[in-house]
Amino acid sequence: MTTDTYIEDLLTFLTRSSSPFHAVYTAAKMLEQAQFTRVEETADWRDLQPGKYYTTRSDSSLIAFTFSEKPAALRMAGAHTDSPCLKLKPNAEISRQGCTQLGVEVYGGALLGPWFDRDLSLAGRVCWLDTADRLHTSLVDFKRPIAVIPSLAIHLDREVNTNRSINKQTDLIPILLGNEQEGHQGFRASLKEQLHKNTSDIQELLDVDLFFYDVQGPARIGLADDLITGARLDNLVSCHALLTAMASGISENAMIVLNDHEEVGSVSTTGAQGPFLQAVLERLFPDVEHRNQLLSRSLLLSVDNAHAVHPNFADRHDSLCLPRLNKGPVIKHNANQRYATNALTSSIFRTLCHRVHVPVQEFVMRNDLACGSTIGPLTAAGIGVATVDVGIPSWAMHSIRETMGVLDCWYMHLVLREFFSGTPPLVLDTEMIG
Repeated sequence: MTTDTYIEDLLTFLTRSSSPFHAVYTAAKMLEQAQFTRVEETADWRDLQPGKYYTTRSDSSLIAFTFSEKPAALRMAGAHTDSPCLKLKPNAEISRQGCTQLGVEVYGGALLGPWFDRDLSLAGRVCWLDTADRLHTSLVDFKRPIAVIPSLAIHLDREVNTNRSINKQTDLIPILLGNEQEGHQGFRASLKEQLHKNTSDIQELLDVDLFFYDVQGPARIGLADDLITGARLDNLVSCHALLTAMASGISENAMIVLNDHEEVGSVSTTGAQGPFLQAVLERLFPDVEHRNQLLSRSLLLSVDNAHAVHPNFADRHDSLCLPRLNKGPVIKHNANQRYATNALTSSIFRTLCHRVHVPVQEFVMRNDLACGSTIGPLTAAGIGVATVDVGIPSWAMHSIRETMGVLDCWYMHLVLREFFSGTPPLVLDTEMIG
């Protein structure tokens, strides 16, 4: 695989992953192509033979693993499938001033301004009953522009460029129809029609988990084609890096965890504070003593985006740590444990980078700005595994379109592939010096 073919595959993954549910569906297909076998949570795992497997929870989180008999350590990596966006409310349809609109909730810490004047589509999961009263779930993606959130003209708000404030309740209501049309049966009828493309046995629509997204696809840009722009780069680019490294065929006693709900705190059955990972580990390694020894020798890479220095706003970074695009993966540090990195775990990651001739950068938040967090500290505290927080540098994190460097995406793949190959030491002795 070359840099160009890797980036082409990444852009395809981003396009297909219009919601966390679609991301997990696409991830599962990638793993199956790499000869991973799906194992259901509802199955009996006690006779599971060493091999390559994956399992999912609630259609939006995934764990894949390769294991042998009584492994000494696990090489683990984690990312998340969700991104800040606008989620459809229940009873969402609104009719006013001759327009049909859909009410939304803001999911996560979205940068809201860029959501205006975009061609929006809708994707996610729908629950429905068939004619025999059996419950089904289906993935839905309209894949075309069906809505827009128009800005207010500057003539009606002369202060908009100097004093803009966005009201989440009243200003962010997408418009589906500019004029109510005779014979139009409403949004739920359109949704049912969308489902009918794959099945005709639909009696009743029940509930939905649907998210608006920008239909403009990801792209390589720049005079040298050295940048990537697109939606949901946080954190689908990391998910893709984990999946491609895991599927490379050289992973042994490796595990990847793709959690949902990171952007809203991770407190759920599918989030990093939930029991999903712990349950999988207990089922794979039921002997408590062996499992505790195993985790004490293991390492987790928490892979999530990092803030690249913005040339227009360089003063928002600590002057000692200024990550740049296309200059390598970033090790993220925080003294207050917003990141799980310590000197030992960062040294292991740095060694991995050196082995594959990849440059490495550092990030620390300014003392006078609040620092975000990741699944890293939550997973480290939950299962007691040494962890390092790392990521690909990006601009415009949590915007409807974000920007990354082509080389950084490729670099992260190389480092993860080296990590999963099993060559670097995970257990180091501590010596007292002086």
